[in-house]
Amino acid sequence: MITGSTGFVGRRLSRRLRDALPAGSRLVAAGHSGAPNQQGLSEIQIDLEDGASVAAAVAEVRPDLVIHLAARASVGQAIRTAGTTWAVNFGGSLALARAMATHTPDATLLYASSSEVYGGAFGDFPVSEDTVPEPLTAYARSKLAAEMMFADVLDSCKLIVARPSNQGGAGQDPRFVLPSFAEQIRAGAAEIHVGNLSAKRDFLHVDDAIDAYMSLIAAAPTLPERSVFNIASGIPRVISDLLDRLLELSGSQASVVVDPARLRPLDIPMACVDARRLSETTGWRPTRTLDQMLRDVLADAAVASA
Repeated sequence: MITGSTGFVGRRLSRRLRDALPAGSRLVAAGHSGAPNQQGLSEIQIDLEDGASVAAAVAEVRPDLVIHLAARASVGQAIRTAGTTWAVNFGGSLALARAMATHTPDATLLYASSSEVYGGAFGDFPVSEDTVPEPLTAYARSKLAAEMMFADVLDSCKLIVARPSNQGGAGQDPRFVLPSFAEQIRAGAAEIHVGNLSAKRDFLHVDDAIDAYMSLIAAAPTLPERSVFNIASGIPRVISDLLDRLLELSGSQASVVVDPARLRPLDIPMACVDARRLSETTGWRPTRTLDQMLRDVLADAAVASA
């Protein structure tokens, strides 16, 4: 069972899982009503803010593997709507944990947390899974709290925590930085409105992230009962450099304007993540180039604006 199957990562991961599952297996997409269907998936409705619906779904499906992607994923949105962020990211996760503990106590949970949990621990060097998290936002705190809660509540389930860095590619919500730039560029804007361009962030092509999740699923039977894995490129990129490259690839001559409304109250200078544990455990390596990611973002924005 996969939650968040209609999201940026979930759509891709659902397709990969559907194509990889052996005959006789069933992949169930658990999500809200009105979400677009994906061919070849069984579907069941859940509302993460309604514990009864979560419990009913788990009781009906009784999955042996749960991939929990569903969340309020925008850090900026989380700052403005902290209560809802906690209700979904922590409250929904707690409902899922209780349901799994009751109905599928021997299942495996792959939980998509975030490298945002490291927060104040980010510095001049890449953070590893041994770095003590220092979450700085409601989003990051809700994710870390869910990690700890799962470890406590799922006492007989196997728990795999993934902490992905920033991801990019086609299909991402324009509230995120790269599609925001691309959307403005493809709309022919004379000015590109931006936030903090001096920040350095670790970006990964979303399809490399999907490969990472698939590698963890394949390795799950041999992993310990509790494990944490970073998913990242390990290369910090200056946001201004990414914007410059998007402008270059598109041929845009737009000027750049800093919009105070796009600045975050807390914005760490550099975030870089060490994913060697994942590579050493599963053999995973990122294979897509930065330009592949940026071209995919631009192409998607062109389709959206057509």
